[in-house]
Amino acid sequence: MDYRNEGFWEIINNNRDFMKFPNSETFAEIQKNVKTDQTKKMQPPPLENFCKGDMIEINFDIDHELSNVSYIELLDKRRSLRVFNEKTPMTQSQLAFILWSAQGIQKINGNMTFRPVPSGGALHSFELYFIVRSVEGLKQGIYRYVPTAHIGIKRVAIELINEINDYDLNISKMFLNYPPKNASVILILSCVSYRKEWRYGYLAHRPMLIDSGHIGQNIMLSATAVGLGSCCYAAYDQDLCDKILSIDGKEEFTVYVCSVGTME
Repeated sequence: MDYRNEGFWEIINNNRDFMKFPNSETFAEIQKNVKTDQTKKMQPPPLENFCKGDMIEINFDIDHELSNVSYIELLDKRRSLRVFNEKTPMTQSQLAFILWSAQGIQKINGNMTFRPVPSGGALHSFELYFIVRSVEGLKQGIYRYVPTAHIGIKRVAIELINEINDYDLNISKMFLNYPPKNASVILILSCVSYRKEWRYGYLAHRPMLIDSGHIGQNIMLSATAVGLGSCCYAAYDQDLCDKILSIDGKEEFTVYVCSVGTME
């Protein structure tokens, strides 16, 4: 008798089924009978959230920031780090490179955007927020990357959402286990799920989680490339993260968290 995961198999099997794609017959039936908002000719959602706060421009020099390592060395060096250097802040240029590599827009075609990361249907469903503890020239606070401000060029604009008075007190509660220590920034990826539901309906959610993994890998490899450490988290306080970002938790909600900082 198999005692693995005793008492949880109904939940586990449902979760496993969610990870699978329908077989060819089922998919053909879905395509035939299910009308998505795109097929109904409904207006697609905006590419990103409306900017409400102060906009800050950051220029960055990729050649200056990138470490002189080969791609294979970069893969060998990438490791998850949870303890960072308290005394050395991240530079704005390092931050800008990570933001651009995760969600920068190279080209727009209708409601499709082409970026350094892939996305099903080129319908990128995410907003990239970050909480600053220690970045040269930036106040401690909550920010959002605004990729539509610079399309096809390597410049970065960010939006200041709120300043933070007690960083450690507020941010440490976000993590349900092994919180990062002295991270320069905490990046929080939120999902605006209708951006992909508009085209794919109830088949949109599995690809969105796959897409978030592409973004997490780009963040970590880019952090390594500019001499920083990082760690991605799936165990976070959902309600608290959404509250900190001032998002509703329904139409937009947190799906991924990553800490980045200078190494000891």
